[in-house]
Amino acid sequence: MTTGYTSDEIMTVAAARCLTSQTACFVGIGLPSTAANLAVRTHAPGLWMIYESGTLGTRPDTLPLSIGDGVLAETADTVVSVPEVFNYWLQPGRIDVGFLGAAQIDRYANINTTVIGDYTDPKVRLPGAGGAPEIAASCREVVVIVRQSRRAFVERVDFVTSVGHGAGPGDRERLGLRGAGPTRVITDLGVLEPDPATRELTLVQVHPGVSAEDARAATGWDLAVAPDLATTPEPTPEELKVLRSLTGADGV
Repeated sequence: MTTGYTSDEIMTVAAARCLTSQTACFVGIGLPSTAANLAVRTHAPGLWMIYESGTLGTRPDTLPLSIGDGVLAETADTVVSVPEVFNYWLQPGRIDVGFLGAAQIDRYANINTTVIGDYTDPKVRLPGAGGAPEIAASCREVVVIVRQSRRAFVERVDFVTSVGHGAGPGDRERLGLRGAGPTRVITDLGVLEPDPATRELTLVQVHPGVSAEDARAATGWDLAVAPDLATTPEPTPEELKVLRSLTGADGV
């Protein structure tokens, strides 16, 4: 199916639509940052973005290259220390939404950003945890954005960097984790949500031109599909215009 947008663009738009004004969002670098900044520039101007470096209420003019990018501090309401971000804002549950990426994710939305392969002798050493474990533990809810493939969507992650729903129902409560954990996983094929009873990720929405079979083929476990599978509304011209301006895809 030919569309006027890429799979990454509809994934980013779908993720941005999860965010609303008057909420505090702890933003990760990369795809989460692109989606959050798109939301601020379109339907959620009152979204309060927080980055791990201590920038609160930041509104960068361009996408930051890292949490240490100066544009985050220059456009923030205020800048606080990293310990304050975690000890005062994050751990007590003052952040509404945590927005994370992943290198690997499993059926219970546990995230790996540490290593591929055995920890003591990895095939690939990834960037690591950063603040992701605390974000996954303490934000009121977590949204994950990641491209869907069997390489990323695995039966069992090689290392649990950030706990999603553990091994199933009751695990977050048993571990004493404050937040609800991942409530949505946004991919380039569709949207997955944890089943209310089993906490296993279930395909609830596909993007235009994508079938449930496509999503199942890109998943390393037997992916459950909701009986009332929905289709993502296509990106609007305004969403695409703003997104392409953000990413430089407009050629300007």
